[in-house]
Amino acid sequence: MNTTKTNDADYTTGKVASTGRKSNLSMFMIMLGFTFFSASMWAGQTLAGGLDFWGFCAALLLGGAILGAYTGSLGYIGAESGLTLDMLAQRSFGKKGSWLPSAMISFTQIGWFGVGLAMFAIPVAKEIMHLDVTPDSMPWQGYALVVVAGILMTSTAYFGIKSLTLISYIAVPLVAILGTVAMIMAVNRGDAGLVEQFSRGVKDMSVIAGAGLVIGSFVSGGTATPNFTRFAKNGKVGLWVTVVAFFLGNSLMFFFGAVSSIYVGGNDIFEVMLNLNLFYIAILVLGLNIWTTNDNALYSGGLGLSNIFGLSKKTMVLISGILGTVAAVWLYWNFCGWLNVLNCTLPPVGIILVLSYFMNRKAYLNDEMKIVQVNWWAVIGVVLGAVVANLVKWGIPSINGMVTAAIIFLIGEKLRK
Repeated sequence: MNTTKTNDADYTTGKVASTGRKSNLSMFMIMLGFTFFSASMWAGQTLAGGLDFWGFCAALLLGGAILGAYTGSLGYIGAESGLTLDMLAQRSFGKKGSWLPSAMISFTQIGWFGVGLAMFAIPVAKEIMHLDVTPDSMPWQGYALVVVAGILMTSTAYFGIKSLTLISYIAVPLVAILGTVAMIMAVNRGDAGLVEQFSRGVKDMSVIAGAGLVIGSFVSGGTATPNFTRFAKNGKVGLWVTVVAFFLGNSLMFFFGAVSSIYVGGNDIFEVMLNLNLFYIAILVLGLNIWTTNDNALYSGGLGLSNIFGLSKKTMVLISGILGTVAAVWLYWNFCGWLNVLNCTLPPVGIILVLSYFMNRKAYLNDEMKIVQVNWWAVIGVVLGAVVANLVKWGIPSINGMVTAAIIFLIGEKLRK
């Protein structure tokens, strides 16, 4: 196994030592906070617009089960191996071949970091500061909010897993409790119960399509799961912490978005709180909600770029944070659609990491896995999987991409051996 300096608490290039493993509660908080993201609330709004209450619940269960199987597998191998996504990719894609998944995860996570900053700054500028914000212009106060948020969120990612743990312990209970209370208050003030309110409007979405939306909402970030579960006590803990935390967190975000949409017509719980005159609590919940995901995203981006350029994780986190902050407003207005397209490219990476690990588990654990320069079958599998996921309209895009990548990779491994 690659040696790691003793002062590297994040074990950037080597296996996490037993002394670096964290408690089950800490891991649960980190993984739960990872799923607290406003983009999932937006997806919940779309789901509520197309499904009745029982269809909504069925889509959450089906999509959550598939997402849990995918991320849970990654969580298991991350915890058992103690390796980052990028170190796992070196063994399955090759030393230089791993640059492809590292670049993909870094690009998407830095992009979502920038979008997250704008998700905080723009609503606050509009609703609290009463500024006129459009895709063509934003007052300087809005940009100042972006910069302040960018500095704060970059700092927690810079200091690594310890800061991520601290932020999660603060943010997760507050967001979960205050958000749930606000959601219940909104329902109580409405003129109909949840089931009746959900039934209003045109319901033209299938449960399968809804499940695809649930999966797609977090399959991109979920691919980075090994970066965090490698600090878990063992593989079983990495598995159950990931499955439970992702299901609970993602479902809660979907419910926040759905209730916001059907009762007040907004995108997320932030607008519900504003409607309930909970202004300062709304800002707190919005900021912490985005912070918990943004620092994890930037942390993954820094690890990926460190693998490509050979510089320290801290250096690459700083560079990533600056890039994401500078481009935040532009990303928000111009790049969300492209990021959603790119989300379909990451599941093929994850499935190849999982297959390679379980096909060579003993070699991984004994550090006997031969690392080639480029495993072209893995690279081709990701490329073709991404093409299929984005172009084939039948079924669930991320599943289509994973199946394609898995077939290519397995054929390649058979031929190689």
